[in-house]
Amino acid sequence: MRLAAYQAGTSTPLFHSGLQSVDDSPELIPYWVAQVIGAFAAAGILFVIASGQPGWTPGGFASNGFGDLSPGGYSMQAALLIEVVLTAGFLIVILGSTSSKVPGGFAPIAIGLALTLIHLISIPVTNTSVNPARSTGVAFYAETAAVGQLWLFWLAPLAGGAIGAAIWRYLLAPGESLEAVGG
Repeated sequence: MRLAAYQAGTSTPLFHSGLQSVDDSPELIPYWVAQVIGAFAAAGILFVIASGQPGWTPGGFASNGFGDLSPGGYSMQAALLIEVVLTAGFLIVILGSTSSKVPGGFAPIAIGLALTLIHLISIPVTNTSVNPARSTGVAFYAETAAVGQLWLFWLAPLAGGAIGAAIWRYLLAPGESLEAVGG
């Protein structure tokens, strides 16, 4: 795995699933576990802070969802499609901006702007996942049925990551080795 890509903030299950598609890496599962533990801890800290306000209730607690749990009431199919497409696009930005074939130092800007755009597009649809760990961490603190919909917010980003990696590897950068990414 590419240490520079981790340092750029791309150490998420979607990034690893994408890299797994182009490089069979034994570090995949430990990073997923660490991300989920970190997400639970971060959500727990936010829950404790927010619950310090009199009368506060967690409600959806920024959890992801479709149907009644979607901010805009979007269907499961819409949620699945937007999460797959946006995650694939995000992985393409990550791989492209961390390639050694592009000027160095701009990856965090490209990745941050892409993630901002992804959120602007998909918050009304699903509350934006593109990271299974993020979805999992908050779902267990929500007062909704978010846990029952987590399957979609694992399946879609993982599929999107694999699709993005395949597009990168076979269409956008055929022949580029992973040693050229993240450097």
